[in-house]
Amino acid sequence: MNIGYIRVSTLDQHMDRQLEGVLLDRIYKDAISGKDINRPELQRCLAELKEGDTLHVHSIDRLTRNLSDLLRLLEEMSEKNISVVFHKEKLVFSHEASPFQKLHLQIIGAVAEFERAFIRERQREGIAIAKAKGKYKGRKASLSDKQLKEIVQRLTHKERVTHLVHEYGISRQTIYRNLRNRVPEWTNYGGQNVKQ
Repeated sequence: MNIGYIRVSTLDQHMDRQLEGVLLDRIYKDAISGKDINRPELQRCLAELKEGDTLHVHSIDRLTRNLSDLLRLLEEMSEKNISVVFHKEKLVFSHEASPFQKLHLQIIGAVAEFERAFIRERQREGIAIAKAKGKYKGRKASLSDKQLKEIVQRLTHKERVTHLVHEYGISRQTIYRNLRNRVPEWTNYGGQNVKQ
């Protein structure tokens, strides 16, 4: 079977340009960051690929942005006799991939990883300059002061975090991060005894 995997970073990006014109039996689509391979549709796709299948991906960075993840995925697929086609780079990998193809892939992946690290470094420098000039406000708080105060009160009355997560439409990590960063006294009055 010819299986397609499509990924965009945000919901407002267009998926239809990836793999346009490629005849596919099935397509898996994620609208999530490619920083790691813990993506729901990618995991479904990998679980359902079978020997002799071909996985079609628009470009290497749509599959993963991490070189070690990329090499591991390709090695696992090669062992299962699954081919991978990267259309933008015009690369095909199978159990018969040549040493040159593998080197080519490693070079492309390493350059992409370096480029991302360089961009992040420039962002950090830009933020530091903006902070020094007093122009950097940071990311908008996901919880208002009023909401955070309500959450603290409800947690001290032993309400479950699960209820709050659903009600406020945020993750557990967001609640814990806000408590840790914005309510310093939190750990003194029962932060360790939160009901999940």
